[in-house]
Amino acid sequence: MNRVVIFAAGAAILLMAFLMILLLPRSERSSTAGDDSDTKRTHLLRLHAPSLGPADAKVQIVEFLDPACEACRAFYPFVKSLMAAHPDKIRLSIRHVGFHEGADFAVRVLEAARKQGKYWETLERLLASQSSWAINHRVQPELVLARLDGLGLDLERLKADLKDPEIARRIAIDRDDAQGLRVTKTPEFFVNGRQMATFGREQLAKLVADEIAKMYP
Repeated sequence: MNRVVIFAAGAAILLMAFLMILLLPRSERSSTAGDDSDTKRTHLLRLHAPSLGPADAKVQIVEFLDPACEACRAFYPFVKSLMAAHPDKIRLSIRHVGFHEGADFAVRVLEAARKQGKYWETLERLLASQSSWAINHRVQPELVLARLDGLGLDLERLKADLKDPEIARRIAIDRDDAQGLRVTKTPEFFVNGRQMATFGREQLAKLVADEIAKMYP
């Protein structure tokens, strides 16, 4: 009997809570959805994220990228081609999340190169040479550093900057944001906050095309 009473009481409480939500003014009910949207926007757009393209572009691609990820290497030229096909309309922001063993070292190298104004050159060099320093999906730090010749980097300064606490802070924020957005693989793309339902080049191209048509009618 006690179990029946407890169950009935619990059901009544849940029903009352549901009715209270329905009776809330629409503005208050929608504020919860707005809060979720604001949280997602915060996870996606960070001032520290390396970005390419005009600041006033109305189509924003946010890519969660692991420099040791083969799919990231394959998709990077495709993303650049989408940007080239729509100049002044697309802005790309990169968020780092290292799923491969040792990938955080490669991320630190990218961030240290960024302090010298060489982020994009270094990213493209590491992606192009990925197979030579990410062996069996494990990053070999000494081989990463060996691929930086000819980029105009001060390598001694770069090595010192690898220990910069600000770089560690950015890595932690990107990792936390990836978890908040339930990013479990790379590359993961969001276009104006919209995530691809399924993964693929055609799906990304369509998502970008849809947003361009919407934002530039």
